[in-house]
Amino acid sequence: MSAPAGTAHTPPASLLPGLLLALFGSIAFSGKAIIIKLAYRYGVDAVTLIAYRMLFALPMFLALAWWAGRGKPALERRDWVAVGGLGFCGYYLASFLDFAGLQYISASLERLILYLNPTLVLGLSVVLFKRRVSGAQVAALAVSYCGVLVVFGHEVTLAGAHVALGAALVFGSAVSYAVYLVYSGEVVQRLGALRLTGLATTVACVLCIVQFLLLRPLSALAVAPEVLWLSVLNATLCTFAPVLMVMMAIERIGAAMTAQTGMVGPLSTILMGVLILGEPFTAWVAAGTVLVLAGIWLLTRAR
Repeated sequence: MSAPAGTAHTPPASLLPGLLLALFGSIAFSGKAIIIKLAYRYGVDAVTLIAYRMLFALPMFLALAWWAGRGKPALERRDWVAVGGLGFCGYYLASFLDFAGLQYISASLERLILYLNPTLVLGLSVVLFKRRVSGAQVAALAVSYCGVLVVFGHEVTLAGAHVALGAALVFGSAVSYAVYLVYSGEVVQRLGALRLTGLATTVACVLCIVQFLLLRPLSALAVAPEVLWLSVLNATLCTFAPVLMVMMAIERIGAAMTAQTGMVGPLSTILMGVLILGEPFTAWVAAGTVLVLAGIWLLTRAR
């Protein structure tokens, strides 16, 4: 198996910065679910909470789009259409469905569902581009989904039928982001990853704020101070910072090694859920996590 781009013949010591960026980026992004669950304890709803997150994140992503676009040609009409569509499905819809789903399920189950993303990308590639799937890939998919079903079934017995609604919303979030990944490849080639991320996330920020203005009165902005601080933390540490860290990691160690390092994400979410939120860590959660991670690892090997 050949080494990922940017890692061939690279001494282990020089891989350390990239590995640390990938590691901390994955952990920081995984903290998003924990912060959202903490904020829900103060009576805020999903529409208001995501509006605050995107309001605080908007200046940073505007700055990122400007910085990444310096000295580059202006966007053409097709670029703006692509950015608008990718921003809608990849960051607005995926984020909103994720926030909404976390009202009903644990942070651990949410992270495991979102971690099915590579399997969804593969499935969309089969449906949209008639890509062939090997037996090893099908087996890897089966292992991953069995893991999610184990944790899902356990939560249903503990928390009731509304877990199904939460899981469906988060799964919809994962599908929406998978659509973004499938269709973003060509646009990334034209605009660059950082510029596309800055522009698409700016679109999503605006959509989330407009959604709040359409669905809620301005008086709904009056929330507990803790919600404001959690939203600032979510926008900076768990939204903007992970984007930069993962992009920088890909530049240093390649996409494959960055993705493999990202397997720490579900584990860190489960650990933070137990320590911070008091979520139970049971044999069912452990078994489901092992199955999901094993399935994604097998899928990576099969590819």
